[in-house]
Amino acid sequence: MCGIVGYTGRRPAAGILVEGLRRLEYRGYDSAGVAVQCGPDLRAVKRVGRVSQLARALDQERLEGCCGVGHTRWATHGRPTEANAHPHAAGQGRIAVVHNGIIENFAELRAELEERGVRFASETDTETIAHLIDEAYEGDLLDAVRRATEQVVGSYGLAVACSDEPGAIVATRRDSPLIVARGQDGCYVASDAIAMLDATRDVVVLEDGQAARLTADALELFDEAGGAIDPVITHIGWDLEVAEKGGYPDFMLKEIHEQPRVIRDTLAGRLVGGRLQIDELDLSPEELNLIDRVCVIACGTSLHAGLVAKELIEGWARIPTEVEAASEFRYRNPIVTPSTLVVAVSQSGETADTLAAIRDARVKGARVFGITNVLGSPVARESDGVIYTKANKEIAVASTKSFLGQVTSLCLLALLLAQAKGKLRMNQIRMLFGELADTAEQVEWVLGREEAVREAAEACVGATSALFVGRGMGAAIAREGALKLKEISYLHAEAYPAGEMKHGPIALIDEGFPVIAVATRGPVYDKVVSNMQESRARGARVIAIATEGDEDIRAHADHVIYIPKVRDAFSAITASVPLQLLARRIAVLRGCDVDQPRNLAKSVTVE
Repeated sequence: MCGIVGYTGRRPAAGILVEGLRRLEYRGYDSAGVAVQCGPDLRAVKRVGRVSQLARALDQERLEGCCGVGHTRWATHGRPTEANAHPHAAGQGRIAVVHNGIIENFAELRAELEERGVRFASETDTETIAHLIDEAYEGDLLDAVRRATEQVVGSYGLAVACSDEPGAIVATRRDSPLIVARGQDGCYVASDAIAMLDATRDVVVLEDGQAARLTADALELFDEAGGAIDPVITHIGWDLEVAEKGGYPDFMLKEIHEQPRVIRDTLAGRLVGGRLQIDELDLSPEELNLIDRVCVIACGTSLHAGLVAKELIEGWARIPTEVEAASEFRYRNPIVTPSTLVVAVSQSGETADTLAAIRDARVKGARVFGITNVLGSPVARESDGVIYTKANKEIAVASTKSFLGQVTSLCLLALLLAQAKGKLRMNQIRMLFGELADTAEQVEWVLGREEAVREAAEACVGATSALFVGRGMGAAIAREGALKLKEISYLHAEAYPAGEMKHGPIALIDEGFPVIAVATRGPVYDKVVSNMQESRARGARVIAIATEGDEDIRAHADHVIYIPKVRDAFSAITASVPLQLLARRIAVLRGCDVDQPRNLAKSVTVE
């Protein structure tokens, strides 16, 4: 991982590759490189660090060819060095490979290759693929790639060039997304459509095992057996404007401010004739009524959206609901039956652990619904039904608008299950849907009052650790707030249900220690206030997320950030926004890169 781009056509390739890599920077990476066909040779330039450093090196090298591949790497096997950066070469530079994914049997393959006299230049798993392709090459690059990947166990998205086949690129994938397209001036391959969006909006999403051969004038597709197939065109509805900051200082703040639109877009057209309607889920009301258990599987921020879903599904539909990290679900023997609904939540739709968990659940006979932001992503294709979060492209690594899109989508799912089970009357569902729609305007209210966030952030910037607490829905919100702070400010943070403080975490508190409490008006308000008092008595600096009009809370907090009054069920939407703003502001004050935090990638396509 992390980003692939390739081009062959009638224009100089180096500039196109660099621009494509720039658009993939949001995914997180530690090095970048390109290989371009220049006359009879493939010439590679690689640099550790930003794409801008690669661009400066290319200004000196002046690679003039019109066919090449590029990559931004997030280190898995081997340190971030130029030797480990992609593209990787074999056959004295005859083959150049860029790769997303992970080769699980690379150690065995490497040992076998070394026994045959192959010498490796890197520590990576990817280089084994380059040498396998070189060994298999007999004048047909497509055939060589197919024969090489037959020996590979693991996931891969590959783009391969060969100096013996000028102007050609072969691409193939398994469990790692890859997109190909033909524009007016040539053909493109990328791991994300944003890399080629100025050339064309009509793309082909490769399926597992499929391959493509790209030349300046043709795009050919092949199935796993090598037979030619017709392309299935997907039209990209969003444009490059989503990849520009639009006057904001960073993408994260821009995307936080886009959240009201995400809520509105996700809800559009879902209430038809007074009833909830989500046709994409492809289950009848009768089939939904047979569901007796829900299991939400996800990772990271998406896992916290799942915790919100548990509260809603059990509260409204009265269906027992479990929430589990997908990475744990896949390595045990979970109890899953045909009457279990597995809900897989993934911003990118390509999270490796979540995909593996989906496959395990389907083998056991469960129905699987996906919640994702990416049209045609693996999660969408491998689920029985899908709800798209309508967040459009999210550039900042730390998820904000996708999280709110997920929570909004899971609110819809919980209401739909309650409707199918007859646990809520239709007038109740219409009322709840209306209140859910109102949260878009309430988020706008929060975004217009950031002064309290700035004051609270300045009080936290010098801390070394922080504690987030809440009860009920507030506990799930606290977990997401702590994760955001960790991700982008590198300030250690933990989240606990507030009632657990006396069982250990309170030992952390000393003078000036930040405690961020989700203390909105709700069933457990008084209990949270009591926990705030306990913290303050031990010297903590307490920051409260509170309901507008609650002046009493000021007696128990050093800083108060107000949000509009909202039903407790929807507080995850409104209360998450000031925590996003707080984390971002602290990170900015600490001099951190809020869009591309260290060691993180936007899409985690390996374990």
